[in-house]
Amino acid sequence: MDAKHKFVFELGWRAYYRHVWAHIGEGIHKSLHSGLLPDDAYRAEMPADVLEARTGIAAIDLTVRQLYETGYLHNHARMWLASYVVHFRKVHWYTAAQWMIGHLLDGDVASNHLSWLWAAGTGSTKPYLFNAENVAKYAPAHWHSPGTVIDTSYENLDLLARSAAAVDHLIDNGRAYFGIAKPALLAAPPGATWCEPDHSIVAGRNVWLVHPWSMGSVSQDVGADVLLIGVAFAECHAQTPWSARRWRFVTEGLLSRTPQLWSGSVQQIAHALKGARSVGWQLDAHADSALERLQGLLQAGQAHQVVTSSPQPNLFEPVAQYCESFAKWWRHTKIAL
Repeated sequence: MDAKHKFVFELGWRAYYRHVWAHIGEGIHKSLHSGLLPDDAYRAEMPADVLEARTGIAAIDLTVRQLYETGYLHNHARMWLASYVVHFRKVHWYTAAQWMIGHLLDGDVASNHLSWLWAAGTGSTKPYLFNAENVAKYAPAHWHSPGTVIDTSYENLDLLARSAAAVDHLIDNGRAYFGIAKPALLAAPPGATWCEPDHSIVAGRNVWLVHPWSMGSVSQDVGADVLLIGVAFAECHAQTPWSARRWRFVTEGLLSRTPQLWSGSVQQIAHALKGARSVGWQLDAHADSALERLQGLLQAGQAHQVVTSSPQPNLFEPVAQYCESFAKWWRHTKIAL
């Protein structure tokens, strides 16, 4: 497979995860089936040494550092961290998934949560396990972790994963890992760039809302006279807060579209938009619940106001029937040109 086809194939996985999310809805926040252990056998909090990158296992600590410092992770690193956190430290996959997505600049609920489900074995036929040999095969030398708890056979890894006992002891192999401060996760954007919703700038205007999951594109129906406003709905971030790094990334993206940035609840934003001639936005599963409520408030408040939306652009044709495997979905879809 050449680089172009490999890239399309990888995009296909993200589209497939969105397909699953569209069909299972809120089920994406729960285990799809039983795993190796009952859900209540896993912790509901992340261990401090994992959060502070001081487990003493190079592959894990460097992954956490990279997550905090860049907001990106290679898929191998994501899966190593997920396997370690769930199967060694006995943290519930959802707790860890919510933590990780707050730091990923490209964080997507479907890709992130379904990947954690897969690693945990609660969304796949078997859990994902890895060891030091696997790290040595794919990662640079300073990531290698000989002599640590992950330096064992897959038979032992399977036994560890099936045991309710967490592997909490530190095995540092003489390495100096002092840890780093855990970045805070924020439920609202920091800084003075974001303002409270202001009704005075929208009176009689056609408005298009650009939310964090639609900043890459604006509907072709949006004319030059339309006022673009970047919005952050409080309801979208109350349960899934973001790091300051991710907020900066999103803020810069929105500012490339418009200097008007609003942060507030759906009700506050709806109240400020009542005087607008029309209000539109792009649909996205991350914000759909907030946008549906906004639509209801706007339509109830002003009968003459036009409320419109556009679908999210897709590289792949939608598949109506639910496909429980990527292979089945891949056979039924095609690239939309």
